[in-house]
Amino acid sequence: MDLKWIYWVINVLAIVLVVRSLYREKSLREQFVAAMVLVPLILRAFFIK
Repeated sequence: MDLKWIYWVINVLAIVLVVRSLYREKSLREQFVAAMVLVPLILRAFFIK
């Protein structure tokens, strides 16, 4: 298995966890932080640097 796909799977898992945290969080500030973390993870999932 290519290392690129292992990296992609780990990245998608991180995206799922951050999205779950985004919806579970009650604080607007914490939701904003999760959304800011989500942007680079999504870009990396599409292999955009």
